Amino acid sequence: MKLDGQCAIVTGSAGGIGFAAAKRLAEEGTTVVIADITGAETAAAELNGMGLKAIAMEVDVASDNSVDQLVKSIMDQQGRIDILVNNAALASRLKPGPFEEKTSEDWLTVYDVNVVGIFRMCRAVSPHMRAAGSGRIINLSSGTAFKGTPGLMQYIATKGAIVSMTRALAAEFGKDNVLVNAVAPGLTLSEHIATRPEMQPYVDAAIATRLIKRNGYPEDIADVIYFLASAESRFITGQILAVDGGSVFH
Repeated sequence: MKLDGQCAIVTGSAGGIGFAAAKRLAEEGTTVVIADITGAETAAAELNGMGLKAIAMEVDVASDNSVDQLVKSIMDQQGRIDILVNNAALASRLKPGPFEEKTSEDWLTVYDVNVVGIFRMCRAVSPHMRAAGSGRIINLSSGTAFKGTPGLMQYIATKGAIVSMTRALAAEFGKDNVLVNAVAPGLTLSEHIATRPEMQPYVDAAIATRLIKRNGYPEDIADVIYFLASAESRFITGQILAVDGGSVFH
């Protein structure tokens, strides 16, 4: 188990890509914190039932106090934070539509979670990772940031912002050996997508743009998140890795 003894926070990990990432990290010996606004207890219980080490903690990444309390509780219990996976985002509940139909409030709501939420989490773990002289931060962007997919401009803009944030954070953290990278998944067949028939045209369109002609699954993304958290990526920082079957390349 290559990450034995380490502690990882995965936000938004009660399901989907976040849960798959938490499971993958736990399989390598990590004590993983399932940090989500709902469902954390159930997800952690599932991992514990597999013989893995998981802790459930509620967090709202749109709240300074909630984020600060999360990190304080983890440090009190575990005494260390080695890995932060910033996966929490508003996505599945957003309704596609022309940008003219969106309001300023729509933009501010999604930005507060998807972008400022990452800032809050990074700010909270920063003193602990800097003091340790090591750490891994993996942010979740999206292949949509490189395509300009129509209908969800406010969401796509947040994912583009994460690309820039990742590079800026890598520059600020470099001297402390805290490595910051991002994963940009293509459309991924999580339970939120698979159970919504109205998403099938988007799934079909995504596969059509790929060099590897199949669905992407949460486990495909989780393996890359593990790589970026592992010693094998020790000389990689400030990078954005597209995990989409070659869609962005194409």
